[in-house]
Formats: sequence, C-alpha cells, structure tokens
Amino acid sequence: MPHSPAGPPTPPVPLAGLLALEDLGLRLIAGPDDAELLWVHTSEMADPYPYLLGGELLLSAGVLLTDPDTYVARLVEAGAAALGFGVRPVHDTVPPELVAACDRHGLPLVEVPPGTPFTAIARAVWGLMAAARHRELRRVTRAQQALATAAARPDPIPAVLHQLAVRLSGRAALLAADGEELHAAGPPPAPEVRAALARLARVVAPGVRPAPASATDALGASHLSAYALGGGRQLALTLATDHREAGDHTVAGIAVVLLSLLAAPHQGAGAAGRSAALVRLLLGADPADVAPLLGGDGRWAVVHARRSAGAVADPLTVGALGAALGSALVDADRDGGTVRVLVPGGDRITAQPGWTLGASAPAPADALDAADAQAGRALGRAEATRAPLAVDAPLSGLAALLPPGPAADRARALLAPLTAPLAETLRCWLSLHGSWDRTAVALSVHRNTVRQRIARCGALLEMDLDDMDVRTELWLALRQE
Repeated sequence: MPHSPAGPPTPPVPLAGLLALEDLGLRLIAGPDDAELLWVHTSEMADPYPYLLGGELLLSAGVLLTDPDTYVARLVEAGAAALGFGVRPVHDTVPPELVAACDRHGLPLVEVPPGTPFTAIARAVWGLMAAARHRELRRVTRAQQALATAAARPDPIPAVLHQLAVRLSGRAALLAADGEELHAAGPPPAPEVRAALARLARVVAPGVRPAPASATDALGASHLSAYALGGGRQLALTLATDHREAGDHTVAGIAVVLLSLLAAPHQGAGAAGRSAALVRLLLGADPADVAPLLGGDGRWAVVHARRSAGAVADPLTVGALGAALGSALVDADRDGGTVRVLVPGGDRITAQPGWTLGASAPAPADALDAADAQAGRALGRAEATRAPLAVDAPLSGLAALLPPGPAADRARALLAPLTAPLAETLRCWLSLHGSWDRTAVALSVHRNTVRQRIARCGALLEMDLDDMDVRTELWLALRQE
C-alpha cells in the first residue's frame, strides 16, 4: 500500500521545471515528465521505502543497487515522485536495467551528471518551491481582493460566485438543501457532475447528524467540492474544476465567509417583539394595542424597491436588502419585480446599490395602508427621475400650517369630480413638474395616456392646469388626502 503524502509545506514543483534549469544539466531518460515534487531526499539504502513520505525526488548514486526492478517497485509503492541517479563515482553510466525498470513501472528517472552535487539539486528544488509559494500567496491575495470587491457590488452574491469561478477556472454554484441551484457562475457542468455536486451539498448540510464543513470528490477529470455556509441557512457552495491547486481551498474559504454574511438573514434586537406584533395583528388585535411591541416610537416606514436595470430580485438578494435596511419583514412579488419592506422607525432609510427605492414617511401601525400607497408613489417618482431613493415626506412648511379639518374638506370638494386613477395621474404629473415623459415612466403608461388623463382632469375640474395658482391649489389639495 503506497504512502499517502502528508500535506506539502509549499505547492508542488513540476519535475519539468527542475529539468529546465540548464546549469544543473539534468536529463530525463525514463518514465513520464509530468511528475510533481513535494520534497527531496537522498538515500543509498538498498530499500529506502520505510523512510519515504511520498512525493519525493529520491537522489541516489546506486551504492547498494543490486536488483533494479525490486528497487524501483518499492519506490513506486512508497509513492516516490521521481528518481535522480548520480553518475560516478559508483556507476559510469545509468544501469540499463534501472532504465528499463523505471520505464516498466512508470517512474521518472533523471540522470544527474558528475559535476552536479545532490545538494545543488535540493537547493534548486527548495528555490522553485519558494517561488511557487510566493506566486500562490500572490494569487490568493489577489483573489481575496477581487472577492471582497465583488461583495460590495450591487449584486453581491452573483458577483462573488463569478469571481470565484474566474479565479478557480471552474463552476461555482450556491445550492439549497434540496439541491436547487440558486445562483451559479462558470460553464454549466455535465448532468452527472451536477448530480454529484448535489450529493456533496447534502453531505455538508446541517441535520440530525454532525455534518462536516466541507467535502470533496472526483468524477472523471472534474474535481468537486462543497462547503457549508454559516448563518443557520441550509446552503452550500459547490465547486467543479478541472484541476486543483494548493491555494484553492483558501480562496474557497474566503468566498464561504463572504457568502455566509451575504446570505445570512437579518436578526435585529427586537425581532422577537416584532414577530409577536405581526402574529397578533394577523389574529385580529387592534393595531394600537400591538404598537408598543414594534419598538422605537411604534411607527414604521414602508419601502417599495425594484432592482436596477430590470434585474430580478431573487430570495437571497431580497433578504440582503432587508438586512441592509434593518428589517426582516420583507415581501417580494412572485415575479421578483417589486419588493416591499417594513422598516421600524424609518428615519434612516438610505439608498442601496443596485436598487431603486421609494419610501413613505414613518406612520403608525394603523396607517400602513396609506404609507404603502405613499411608498408606491415615491418609487414611481424615483424611477422617473432616475434617483436611487425618493421619500414621500410629510407635510411641512406653509402646507403644514393649514387647519387640517377645513383643508381636508376643501380638498375633497375640489377633487370630487376626479376618479382615483385620474387623481393619481394628476398627483404624479404635478410632483414631476408637468413632465409628460417622467410621469409616463412613473405610472408605467404611454405618454399619450398621460396627456389624455391630464386633459380630462382639466375638463372635469373646469380649471386651467397651466396656471401656477391652480397647480399650487391642486397640489395642496392632493397632499391633504
């Protein structure tokens, strides 16, 4: 049974790289040239098997060489990577029987010329290993920087997976516990590879039995691995690559940490209280009675959000938005179009990369339906003006000084001839300074439809909508609703 090589202190060195050093004068005279060296060892024992770890370039002058075939067979059994045979003073040439035995057993045989000391070969191997280690550290450092940058992008999870797939030259995917592929980057794998990755993901999935943090496998030429994500989510990062290098596990570990943070559900300090409030509301409790459980001043802001550039809002991205806004109460349309978030307090809503947001003013629990409408209008205005965030602010300034009772009565009387769609079109058109195109974008209708509706409003109200005094009065009336 061959030895299993212990983990090398540095990445392995290709034998071809050592042969390329012309000052050593080494020459491959038997066996393949694709060996990789983990160590260098010198021995003149007739059977060095007990002293080999595997992966060595064994250097020998053949002092006790009597049976080349048995000698080579034992080296192969021990897992030696190659044999370097020194010419002179013991042997004038490499014994032909040794050459034949190495060819027969597939062990690379390197001829070491008389002028090359074994110590020079060892020094050269250590030098190549140090250079390989430096390259590997630089590769891991660059990968870490690229992954961290990707995590700050508007689409952090797909961006991290893309960078991971590029850095490892393979396929990177995020799998749910049932094997569903939530996000992926890199060339699609063959069906059998995909099935093998799903099996690996189940191996690392948390369950009744303790699960390992990672698992590896191989299928043909594909190297497969799976890593469990933290944060209590039954998610796994899976990788399929055509080769595996020493630093790949480190790079994957960095990605696991980032993805765990990005995919982790938000758990605020008052999550339990807010959940209790939600349950009580669903069971029919009066909103005023559950308001104390909501935390803060018992007010909430409603946020409507849509992904920028028409991207679809998947569950993980939606959860990340909720976490960024400080709330676990998130609802998304089935088609991933509009996302609604209930934010406690609502005074610190900020723009989020990759999203367009519309937010209502903070409202008590019994006025969230009106706040929901405000957030929808604010989102339309944000999209129309290409702003990342629009907030439907409460009345302020001179408008706030109007007596609420008489002002509301006057507003209802003034706007009575308008249907709800007409009033909403008029409100949006006035808020966008009479811009036909922006109003069309905000309402998702054609600009001609906006023109027709505004003309209809003017006719029903019997007012000149080009008059600034009329526009001001109508705007104040609409704000009183």
